[in-house]
Amino acid sequence: MLSKPVQKFTYIYSLIVSVELICGYFTNLASLHYFTKPLIVLSLLIFFFIRSQFMNKTIRTLIVLALICSLIGDVALLFDTINPNYFIVGLASFLLAHVLYVSVFLKQRAHKKTPVGFMIVMLLYAALLFYVLKDGLGDLLIPVLVYMLVILSMSTTAYLRRKENNVTSFNWVFAGALLFMLSDSILALNKFYQTLPLSSVLIMLTYALAQYSIVIGILKYNEKLR
Repeated sequence: MLSKPVQKFTYIYSLIVSVELICGYFTNLASLHYFTKPLIVLSLLIFFFIRSQFMNKTIRTLIVLALICSLIGDVALLFDTINPNYFIVGLASFLLAHVLYVSVFLKQRAHKKTPVGFMIVMLLYAALLFYVLKDGLGDLLIPVLVYMLVILSMSTTAYLRRKENNVTSFNWVFAGALLFMLSDSILALNKFYQTLPLSSVLIMLTYALAQYSIVIGILKYNEKLR
């Protein structure tokens, strides 16, 4: 059950995401897309900063930095069709955001042992995705491979928060990590393999849900979400 302030933000966030999905889909609204897309993470950043004053300072700083990196990545990817270097900037920004999330999840981990079964599933998924993408990656083969390994690390470390942590916190964060992986997978398939129907909607919807879930889950960690 989410508190009233969180429910209010959820309504606002849902509205922002809905407007972004509409603007991203219809070409005649493309100019608004440059405003609505960054607003998704910006709203989360402001919300988290206000609601996380009770939190461990290190955790709070890492999450804020992860959201800032995500915001930079969002802005960079808005211009990747103009100059491919913007895609590299976006990739690097999200890579750093994932590393920051990994750092947070490791600080909250419950398991000391490596979850072999889970990692095998993740590696098989990554191997299949890489096999499909590899012929279209060109010079980005190594950067994309590194990115895939990092996001797999984020999913694995999110899984490591299981059991000893607040169950609700674990569920939110783990769902967010998996949604992030799904969003990036759709983006990669659409860019390097073939154009997918409704790709812009699917990418942004899963991405927005991923960031929201991680933020809510981290706030839920100490059961002090107000």
